[in-house]
Amino acid sequence: MPQEVEKYSKPTRILHWVHLVSFCILFLTGLVLFIPGLGIIAQDSVTRVIHRIAAVFFIIAPLIYIPMNPKATWKGIKEAFSWSAVDIDWLKAAPAYYFSGDESSMPPQGAMNTGQRLWWLIVLVSGVLFTITGLVMWFAKTTASAAVLQWMVLIHDIAFILAGSMLLLHIYLGLIHPLMTEAWKAIYKGTISADYAKKHHAKWYKEVTKGKEVKS
Repeated sequence: MPQEVEKYSKPTRILHWVHLVSFCILFLTGLVLFIPGLGIIAQDSVTRVIHRIAAVFFIIAPLIYIPMNPKATWKGIKEAFSWSAVDIDWLKAAPAYYFSGDESSMPPQGAMNTGQRLWWLIVLVSGVLFTITGLVMWFAKTTASAAVLQWMVLIHDIAFILAGSMLLLHIYLGLIHPLMTEAWKAIYKGTISADYAKKHHAKWYKEVTKGKEVKS
């Protein structure tokens, strides 16, 4: 059996799954509300109710996770906003790697590679935008001015397009792309193989295994 390294704790995996499921529901119901041709479906109040129920889970999940895991939360936020020249090198080398498997120019990565940090940054920013604009549209639609509501809708839609597009890419890379499928295993099992860690997260692997034996 190949050696394994713990990548994600159980609370982090639970948060990921709650967010993934709720966001997928938000994405699908939001798509119905967003596309003009599907407007007739959106008239059914059930679509809006499902969208709002999913939004409640999307908002509450991190509010429960953060106070229970403050160190992991801060570490994740810090990593999302920590960028350097190495990330530019990764972005330059990524097309050759993902399309042809050429990893010769890929720089060593930490717990998150550049692509994952970009996704995480978008999740953080869009999550805040979704929450603020969504709550205003939900609870202040009769009290806020028309101009404010129009801005809320516009910002909500822009965040939807950006986050929705990145979600599809995130799912494809984690679930389908042959070089990255072990990343999907990590999010339900919590571990990745030592070989995968060395190849995709070399800097992080050295840190977590310094003077330690990995699980077998």
